[in-house]
Amino acid sequence: MKSENAIADKSKIFALRIIRLYKYLRNEKNEYVLSRQILRSGTSIGANVKEAVRGQTKPDFYAKLNVALKEASETEYWLELLHESEFISHEAYESIYLDCQEIIKILVSITKTQKPNYDKEN
Repeated sequence: MKSENAIADKSKIFALRIIRLYKYLRNEKNEYVLSRQILRSGTSIGANVKEAVRGQTKPDFYAKLNVALKEASETEYWLELLHESEFISHEAYESIYLDCQEIIKILVSITKTQKPNYDKEN
């Protein structure tokens, strides 16, 4: 599964963790609302990164990475709610939350370096 693109790899691994979390929440905790929200946003990160990598223009690349960043921020919020409402343990939360924050930091870094290129084309 390893590729030349670190953010693509990390976001895919993260999506797989989110899918496992979703299954746990549904099967073990009988939680149906938050689990769907986090499944949607947590898997959307990687999908948007994948679209960005295949983007036809630099503005398209930048726009898709910004969507991925927004989805990562939303996922961070759902993780906080799941933890604070005690659906997931502190240990489980810490692990996946740190992964989410790492993805956010990478996406912020990429979008900051791409923004000047995007602005020049518009």
